[in-house]
Amino acid sequence: MALATRTDRRPSFARTVWDSTVGKKTVMAVSGLIMLLYLVVHMIGNLKIFFGAGEFNHYAHWLRTVGEPFMHYEWTLWLVRVVLVVAVAAHAVSAYQLSRRDIKARPGKYVHKKPRASYATRTMRWGGIILGLFIVWHILDLTTGTVHPGFETGRPYQNVVDTFSTWYGNVVYIVAMLALGLHVRHGFWSAAQTLGAGSRTRDRALKTLANVLALLLTAGFIAVPVAVMTGVVS
Repeated sequence: MALATRTDRRPSFARTVWDSTVGKKTVMAVSGLIMLLYLVVHMIGNLKIFFGAGEFNHYAHWLRTVGEPFMHYEWTLWLVRVVLVVAVAAHAVSAYQLSRRDIKARPGKYVHKKPRASYATRTMRWGGIILGLFIVWHILDLTTGTVHPGFETGRPYQNVVDTFSTWYGNVVYIVAMLALGLHVRHGFWSAAQTLGAGSRTRDRALKTLANVLALLLTAGFIAVPVAVMTGVVS
């Protein structure tokens, strides 16, 4: 008599968490906070452009030497990039799968054929798409120089000024930063609720913090193209 083989393996804990709605929301929240931390640091670094080409270019060079001599040249920078890529991918995949799960869970028939999504849902969905496309363009423009005709390696100040001296560079960047502000405003609040930080006494403070973060990030990032356009930075 042939022996039956057992094929019904129990899924791992990580797979169980990932497959659950709560698990996906937690992944979205944690990855979103990682990206938010990076954005705050990145914005502060961008504002160094107001101190002149020497200061800004020196800062860009310093980013590649962080951790030396323990870390090799650019190793820390690449480590940060890898963490960000993982965070962006986890955030995007979680958002997509949660969206598909939400659609499948809806009843088959509605009173209205096309039910309207909430303002927050539409903002997060389209904002995420806009930001995803912007990240690709931003890397090709100011990191690799692929879509930047006048790109000069090792001269980030000049590259930034060159980019924001064009109308399309300003339009793409400003639209993306406005989308970022709305995304942070709704995303920070959602992340706080998912991670259990929200409560009746803290909700007002969390909403205020979300609004302040969104405003500061939007204003801080947009300040650079506006400064170039007005000749404050040249």
